[in-house]
Amino acid sequence: MTTDTPTSPARRRRVAVLGATGAVGQSFVRLLANHPWFELAELAASERSAGKSYAEAARWIGGDPLPASVAGMQVLPCDPGAITADIVFSALDSSAAEDAEPAFARAGKTVLTNAKNYRMDPDVPLVIAEVNPQHLSILDAQRKARGWSGAIVANGNCAAIVASLPLAPIHERFGITKVVTMTMQAVSGAGYPGVPSLDILGNVIPYIKDEEPKIEVEMQKFLGSVSGGTIQHAGFLVSAHANRVPVEHGHTVCMSIELESRVEAAEVERAIAEWRGAEEARGLPSSPERALLLSDQPDQPQPRRQVNTGHGMTVVVGRVRADPIFTVKLVAMGHNVIRGAAGASVLNAELMVRRGLLGDR
Repeated sequence: MTTDTPTSPARRRRVAVLGATGAVGQSFVRLLANHPWFELAELAASERSAGKSYAEAARWIGGDPLPASVAGMQVLPCDPGAITADIVFSALDSSAAEDAEPAFARAGKTVLTNAKNYRMDPDVPLVIAEVNPQHLSILDAQRKARGWSGAIVANGNCAAIVASLPLAPIHERFGITKVVTMTMQAVSGAGYPGVPSLDILGNVIPYIKDEEPKIEVEMQKFLGSVSGGTIQHAGFLVSAHANRVPVEHGHTVCMSIELESRVEAAEVERAIAEWRGAEEARGLPSSPERALLLSDQPDQPQPRRQVNTGHGMTVVVGRVRADPIFTVKLVAMGHNVIRGAAGASVLNAELMVRRGLLGDR
């Protein structure tokens, strides 16, 4: 990850985190506590946490220490009137995000959300910075249609992001008609405290509530196009199976992909290896050197060994080979909490700064 670029803003922009005490909220805190472009100015959470210090309100997860710069910050209520920052990262649960996020957008805040509530609205950009930055162009139409002075920009479901990154260069070069995907999703994707240990240890749970429909439609939206101020989904079909497995971090996605014409697996490997993503998403503070890394080892990718590649922002791809029913099949793996959640939102905000979409307030 880079720490500075020639296009760095003249000053750090003040930002807030909603839902700051939860697992994804804590990941936002980690990524923003010493961010070169953003100043983590405010933390907000539920009524039971509001008024407490962050150290008191948050049960800190993980082996790293709670950043000293935020430990004493007072937790604020999730109310637009309590938040002065114009850039708001939302790690709210969907039940809270439903009403809170539009309220912040109406109040002139730009909300970068990890919640599912507005991802599939046709005027809400669902963005992977390297894949579809052009989708941010619909924000003017969103504001006009909804009467907002602010905006909502979404990042996707964690598994859909991991799957869509390698699909992007494949669809761009060859055209995709069908995808069958099977996920093996880490327990950290369930939040904290997540799945009970006696349910997951030594086990696979072949069901994650609402996960499969999200994967199926979000992949189509990520790889879709802008038309008339809305997003038109890509036309390929997706069938998803979602499973929870006893892995701490790192979602693994196995995909069989049918292309518009027959191509060799080596050509698909070359497309993945050569892909760098959108030029404007390179060199940002959270950008990895490579958004996709192709492994030539027969037993990779593996979460235990590669989940932190690119500081958790790189998706590792392997086992690209011919498929006897479709055209090609492969395995992708990425960090579900970083690339699949908080890191995706932070990178989207950096992209918006570079594009001049966050003003200079």
